[in-house]
Amino acid sequence: MRVAVVGAGPAGVYAADLLTKSEEVKSGALTLSIDLFDRYPAPFGLIRYGVAPDHPRIKGIIAALHKVLDRGDIRFFGNVNVGTDITLTELRARYDAVIFATGAIKDADLNIPGVELEGSWGAADFVSWYDGHPDVDRDWPLDAKEIAVIGNGNVALDVARILAKQADDLLTTEIPDNVYQALKRSPATDVHIFGRRGPAQIKFTPLELRELSQSPDVDIVLYPEDFEFDEESERQMQTNNQTKTMMGTLTNWIAAQPDDLAELTAKRRLHLHFLHNPVEILDSADAPGHVAAMRFERTELDGTGGVRGTGETVEYPVQAVYRAIGYFGSALPDLDFDHRRGVLPNDGGHVLDADGNPVPGVYATGWIKRGPVGLIGHTKGDALETIGMLLADREGLARPEHPEESAVIELLDGRGVEYTTWEGWHALDAHERELGTTATASGPVERERVKVVPRGDMVDISRAIRDLTGA
Repeated sequence: MRVAVVGAGPAGVYAADLLTKSEEVKSGALTLSIDLFDRYPAPFGLIRYGVAPDHPRIKGIIAALHKVLDRGDIRFFGNVNVGTDITLTELRARYDAVIFATGAIKDADLNIPGVELEGSWGAADFVSWYDGHPDVDRDWPLDAKEIAVIGNGNVALDVARILAKQADDLLTTEIPDNVYQALKRSPATDVHIFGRRGPAQIKFTPLELRELSQSPDVDIVLYPEDFEFDEESERQMQTNNQTKTMMGTLTNWIAAQPDDLAELTAKRRLHLHFLHNPVEILDSADAPGHVAAMRFERTELDGTGGVRGTGETVEYPVQAVYRAIGYFGSALPDLDFDHRRGVLPNDGGHVLDADGNPVPGVYATGWIKRGPVGLIGHTKGDALETIGMLLADREGLARPEHPEESAVIELLDGRGVEYTTWEGWHALDAHERELGTTATASGPVERERVKVVPRGDMVDISRAIRDLTGA
């Protein structure tokens, strides 16, 4: 059976790996050939372009994914855009099944007045910038002294932490030099994180929360009036260990905080606000068309873990707003799309058409299947369900017209697609590691690696080994 997996992030690699380890394959009842496609020249998707660079535990996930692809039983085709370089129809003519694992890369909408003002940003774009995404402008306007980050999830914490952190403390990571230089020039003094609900309802993880306190020369500021608890909050703190742990962290911080905030001496302050519902982003006569302030309605808990408005509004002077309220999937060519949820319509991973019927041989896994919720490890459960459905369907799948492993290579070569390979990733990996041992504009600081950002450079470095070996 020939299978194409579109998307080489964790969801795609997990799906491919679990398929190779299925009982049908291990028993010899099924012979398998898998090709992994990605629109970027390098693999790993969200791990490379969606997670803050100062998360050391992410290296463990990369190592695991690397080990899967290093086995050699899954081919990688990078820099291939499904829909233009190769169509779904062409994939289905070369594979028994196609699994989409394209994730979610856009920001969810925040429909409030002023969201279009200059200085109002989607967090996904900022994350892509500091992670060296090849399709994002290398310049980012970091000219705000006071910044609002809207959201109470891990992405909001990542964005706020990067904005508040001293740039020199990121030199041990793989951030590109242009990111370091921009962060070094940032005049930021105060970064505010705003959540609509109470502290017991935050969507952080304990590790992410604790990391906030590990940034040198950054003070964390909490507000006692935000620490409101209702019956459901008390229940969560008593029954959920994660909530209990995070509330312990927050209450320890607020207990250690001086009564007079003027006693805080760090160069930057990171403020955590709860029970604030965003109402409007404001400009001013001094800054027409540019963010100048943010208006919120204070909320109160309703006894069930939800909130209701109090009618009281408050404003904070800020010159930039980052919206971190969630990611949203993108439609894919030749497939129906649920524009409300941002996913491919599916039944347990089997993609459905407009009439709700299964599309033969087409499946989905990860965020494009269930929406952008959960942690990276949750994609394994998704993949197990999708793979189980594919294996159950396999006897009824139509055989591809061109099942030869060479067929896709002939098509891409014939179109002049400059695709990259796993061998090419090894070459790029070695190049980035070498950059980490040499002096950059930031100085002679030895790092594990420095990301190559321009897509053309990534492709050239990756394909140089192919040109030499003919592989």
